[in-house]
Amino acid sequence: MWILPLVGYMGAVVGFGFLTLAIASGLYYLSELVEEHTVFAKRFLVRLIQGIIGLQLVLCLVDRFPFWQTLLGIFAHVVYLGNMRRFPYVQLSDPLFLLSCALVLLDHYIWFRYFSTTQQRAYQNMSSYYDTPSNLPTFTQIASYFGICVWLVPFALFVSLSASDNVLPTMGGAGSSVGAGDGDKKRGGTMFKSIVDSVLSVSGVVGSATGLKRSDDRL
Repeated sequence: MWILPLVGYMGAVVGFGFLTLAIASGLYYLSELVEEHTVFAKRFLVRLIQGIIGLQLVLCLVDRFPFWQTLLGIFAHVVYLGNMRRFPYVQLSDPLFLLSCALVLLDHYIWFRYFSTTQQRAYQNMSSYYDTPSNLPTFTQIASYFGICVWLVPFALFVSLSASDNVLPTMGGAGSSVGAGDGDKKRGGTMFKSIVDSVLSVSGVVGSATGLKRSDDRL
């Protein structure tokens, strides 16, 4: 067979594209909900961070998760909690925000090394090829841990936080500040929403330049 494998590759690419668009649309919708319900979003994120910290403590005490990796994860979420002091606004040059970005990558790397090393040691200690390692977490369990305890809060903060440069009012008189209130509110969206809008604007310009999209068309 020659054509069917090509059809399979094309289907995989198309399916991945639709999945990416679905995730982006969902995150865009969530960013608009956060923008409209800021107080509730802040309360929810604070409770979420506290719950994940408690979950990591339970995993360390009950399931014997490593102490230092757990301590790093708890410290990372405490730093994430520090970003809530001015929610939803964030200064991109804020040391606490930069530390949060670094801790996301470090926490992911530490736990990836831990689970990969644990699996490698478990398979090395097998006496037979048909043996099944005991107390070895499955792929679903590992993926769930990464999704909930490592990436959930950073993604939620990324969708919820607004860059300060986009929300601060312009310098001007009192009349201009009052008159521009609605415009500032409309312009001050979340970082994810601003990135999506920028990508759509760039794609529209590129489409118009290449003739794939007329300048009077709208997405």
